[in-house]
Amino acid sequence: MRQRASRIFRPRATKEKPKPAGNGKAGRNLPAAIGVGAGLIGALLLCLLHPLPLAVLIVVAGALGLYELAGAFARAKAEVMLPPLWVGLVGMVVCAYFIGPEGLMGAYFATLLALVVWRSVESIDQKAMRDIVVSTFAATYVPFLGSFLVLIGSSPKGTAPVALAVLLPVCSDTGGYAAGVKWGNTPMAPKISPKKSWEGFAGSVSAALVAGTLGMYLLGANPLWGILLGICAAIFGSLGDLGESLLKRDLGLKDMGWLLPGHGGVMDRLDSILLVTPVCYLIFRVAFGW
Repeated sequence: MRQRASRIFRPRATKEKPKPAGNGKAGRNLPAAIGVGAGLIGALLLCLLHPLPLAVLIVVAGALGLYELAGAFARAKAEVMLPPLWVGLVGMVVCAYFIGPEGLMGAYFATLLALVVWRSVESIDQKAMRDIVVSTFAATYVPFLGSFLVLIGSSPKGTAPVALAVLLPVCSDTGGYAAGVKWGNTPMAPKISPKKSWEGFAGSVSAALVAGTLGMYLLGANPLWGILLGICAAIFGSLGDLGESLLKRDLGLKDMGWLLPGHGGVMDRLDSILLVTPVCYLIFRVAFGW
């Protein structure tokens, strides 16, 4: 029992999963991917009914994402300190929901302080600084950036802008994939992500521009804000995707986890969304005058 509890807070290093027979050309189980994707869309639509279910979903997804990061960094003999991070995740989401951006920032810095204290109490050794650095990265990447969705959902516009903030990187990724498969010949970052091309990035920008302009128009804002939103979503979404690809390459992983059949791990679905969300929040604040 004690060993099992220890694995919850200190997961084993993530191992590469062998490619199952019968997968498609993309290396994914297409029926499973479609089923999981439909389930994720259904969960998101349910959460759009009220900010509270959205906050609960972010806590659950964030907790799973942090667990995946802990397993990934364990491959490099670095510890992501899950107990203070999970508490900090709940604190950031709650403060963002009830207080707003000031509360989120306060909870974020309190979490960083808790990480230092937690590691110092445990022991001070040669790897202490490394553990604090990777845990600080995890705190920033998952709960802090993810809490911006709570800020958007708690706005005077309600949860409708959340749908746009999530759909923008999805549309950008879809446009980039389609354009890359059809016309992609010029590698963007071959050492990081060999399949990414500048033609695919052009497709990402085009799809995000259409989604951003239409979305802002439907939300009652000047469509010109949608142009800025689309460009920023394509840029930051691509940066998020490349950043996680670089991290996985350094750690020797193809996927961050295996929780979502046909998709990989939770973090494999959140990489671009997490970086796009804060940009959406800032543009929404100016465009809607929050």
